Parts: sequence; structure tokens; C-alpha cells
Amino acid sequence: MARVKRAVMTRKRRKKILKLSKGYFGGKSKLFKTAKQAVMKSGQYAYIGRKQRKRDFRRIWITRISAGCKQNGMNYSTFINGLKKANIALNRKMISEIAISDPAAFSALCEKAKSSL
Repeated sequence: MARVKRAVMTRKRRKKILKLSKGYFGGKSKLFKTAKQAVMKSGQYAYIGRKQRKRDFRRIWITRISAGCKQNGMNYSTFINGLKKANIALNRKMISEIAISDPAAFSALCEKAKSSL
């Protein structure tokens, strides 16, 4: 049976890791062992960050809606409760966009929410 030489696959694997670690500080971009550790850790950070981004945007939307509600003499929780009781199904992203771009429409939403309570 022919002898298997693994140099080609090893080099390919190492080049892939070193390519991913390009731009890292010091030995993390040059040495395979530290580059591998850095790439694995950065992958974990990226995975966690994709989840956190969703939370962060939701927090921003809620803050914007709350600020708009305060201008119309309401607080956030009563506004959302009023929209639910009025059967107005808008997500927080759209409500925050309305609050920023069209204050008149947002105040109309606030009035609908107040009247349904």
C-alpha cells in the first residue's frame, strides 16, 4: 500500500487559520498555535455578538418609543398595553421608526392606545 503523506493537508489547514487571523496583533497573526487560539476565541465572540446585536437593537427601539410616549404624556408600558388592547399589531422597530420620522402619526397611535384603555 502507498504511504500517505499529510503535508499538503496540514499546510492547507494552517494557511486557512493564518488567513483568518490576518490583522491580529503580534504573534497571533504569525504563529499557528496562538493564531488558532485567537481565531477560535474570535469565533466565539462573533457568535455571541450576533445574539447581542438583536438585544441591543430591541433596547434602542424601546428607548425611542419610550421617549416618544413621554412627549405624549404616557409611559411605555401603558402605550404597549393600549396598542395590544386596540388590536394594533406593529412591531417595536416600526413603532420606533414612526416615532422618529412621523411624530404626528405617533401621537395618533398614542391617542388610540389611550382610548382603548
